[in-house]
Amino acid sequence: MSSSQPQAQIWVLVDYPACTGCRLCEIACSLRHEGVVWPAASRVTVYEFYPGAPVPHLCVQCPDYPCVSACPTKALSVDGATGAVLVDPSLCTLCRRCIEACPGRVPRVVPGKPYVLICDLCLGDPACVRECSKAGYNALKVVRKPSNTAIKHYAKPPEVLAEEVGARVLQVRW
Repeated sequence: MSSSQPQAQIWVLVDYPACTGCRLCEIACSLRHEGVVWPAASRVTVYEFYPGAPVPHLCVQCPDYPCVSACPTKALSVDGATGAVLVDPSLCTLCRRCIEACPGRVPRVVPGKPYVLICDLCLGDPACVRECSKAGYNALKVVRKPSNTAIKHYAKPPEVLAEEVGARVLQVRW
């Protein structure tokens, strides 16, 4: 690929049954973005609504980016190289419209942070994926971003994903 061509947009694919709930992804993310272990400020959150069925939850960079469109101050934009949603802290007013617009309710407001938090794919080298891989779990993988709307299947609230994962992994119906 020549340097004049854009890099392929990436996506974090979640292999839910491979997740152990160790939360290394949360630690790696908070260290990368905050410089300290602060899981509440991680851009990925592992929910475990049902024991034995952890659900890593992060931005899936929807093809239509409803969060970006909903932002009245233009604090959210899309990185052309990675496809990640970027937050301009100086423009964010914490109005929460991005959260309301997001089908997965991914953007987060964290006490102590004056702007919304959304996964920025670590600008092409997601720390969460790197640590998950180093640990040998491989529940998070960087792949080329699919060009179709199938991505929206993953853009669900964590409790909905947990029910789906629980049904598949634990083979129970709630």
